[in-house]
Amino acid sequence: MTMRRRLPLFVALAAAFSAGIFSARWMPAAEAQADVPLVPTIIHVGQLSDDDLSAARPGVDLRSRTYVNKPGATVAVQSGNVFKHYHRDADEIQFIVEGSGSFWLGDKQQQIGPGDLIIIPKGTAHAGSMATTGRFKAIAIKTPPQAADDTHRLD
Repeated sequence: MTMRRRLPLFVALAAAFSAGIFSARWMPAAEAQADVPLVPTIIHVGQLSDDDLSAARPGVDLRSRTYVNKPGATVAVQSGNVFKHYHRDADEIQFIVEGSGSFWLGDKQQQIGPGDLIIIPKGTAHAGSMATTGRFKAIAIKTPPQAADDTHRLD
């Protein structure tokens, strides 16, 4: 390749590299997740009461407490019912510990109970849960960690 042909290629590569460096200043940074060191712990999920989780919020029948918050995933214990919604950017896995009743997954309402493992790919409608026996208590794993604004309500 002659120097005459190489020059436009080098100029284009230099321009693309420079644009990438400077665009980082204009683009919002990704939400940082706390990388809290893990401590060897045993959590007796069945013995947790709602008071051991988050405080009740007006109009929301869901309490939650995050026990693991790492850059790759979060692990929380949740109790209660939640409106039908989806997460655009986070996959979710729920393991039902207590409670039986109905649960929306995609376009189907299904019966769930203790011992059920629910796989919820990002973008999938879920919850709209209605416990018929006790309250739902679940272990919820979200990967990557769910951003604060990534719960999109469906009616």
